Amino acid sequence: MATKKVTPAAAKTTEKPAAAKTVKTTKTTAAKPAITEADIRKKAEEIYNARLVSGEEGTPEGDWLAAENALKAKK
Repeated sequence: MATKKVTPAAAKTTEKPAAAKTVKTTKTTAAKPAITEADIRKKAEEIYNARLVSGEEGTPEGDWLAAENALKAKK
């Protein structure tokens, strides 16, 4: 069986270190709870009661929209 001769040039070669792998991580945030109909209803009732106390005129639809807007802004 023949043996392979190692030449001086072949003996000098070295293995290159493997490239470092970078791993990207993504920042996860806690999911914000969705605004439910019950939340809007409760806030609309608060707006309605405050409107009655102050003597302002308004509609249930206006109270509902104001409640939605207030909860969205708060979020």
